[in-house]
Amino acid sequence: MKIIASNFKTNHTRKSTKEFVENINKFLKDENIDNEVLIFPTATSLDEFSLVKNLTIGSQNAYYVKNGSFTGEIGTDQLDEFGIKTILIGHSERRHKLGESQKDIALKYNYYKSLGYKIIYCVGEPLEVYEAGLTETLGYIWEQFDGIDLDYDNLILAYEPVWAIGTGVVASLDDITTIHKKIKKKISKPLLYGGSVKPTNLDAILKIPNVDGTLIGTSSWNVEDFKQMIKITKDN
Repeated sequence: MKIIASNFKTNHTRKSTKEFVENINKFLKDENIDNEVLIFPTATSLDEFSLVKNLTIGSQNAYYVKNGSFTGEIGTDQLDEFGIKTILIGHSERRHKLGESQKDIALKYNYYKSLGYKIIYCVGEPLEVYEAGLTETLGYIWEQFDGIDLDYDNLILAYEPVWAIGTGVVASLDDITTIHKKIKKKISKPLLYGGSVKPTNLDAILKIPNVDGTLIGTSSWNVEDFKQMIKITKDN
């Protein structure tokens, strides 16, 4: 059964997130959809929701602490308030735009692993690495697994080529097929694809071997589009 996840990034407000989540929750119930659906709102929009069992709210980010003097960060005290036990780690925007090192990412990963969180761990290569060829691309991706326990039971992987995130450029079906096959050969975990996924290409992507679902940004922020993509996911 395929997984579908929406990453709100820095979008939606507390009010619109509540409306979005409640809309999706009702949709899953009314349509009797039991695929795993995850939504990652902004930190200011985390809240307590009454949800069907297959809809999960996660955190886009948190520091590897319970609490403390870390200006601008949130820790597990803040996540625990809303019963959050799912987190995105390693997203390329945090790696490349916000300067998170592999060492920092591994520390975060191992902290949340120790607490039993469901971790969606993201890997992917920038354009210059992709253009250098498959060997360089795979080498770059394998380095993103340094310090990461790939046998962790509560792990979902997401492959997101950096050059395809928010650009409107989606990797070719052959590219996705090749990388997913290589990762799956090395790591036996659910593997999502992310990068300019939209209603028009979702069905084709989900039919690729070793694609266990999708992590979606821009196209998932409109609730009707996300409902359409959930329906497509249900049929794959």
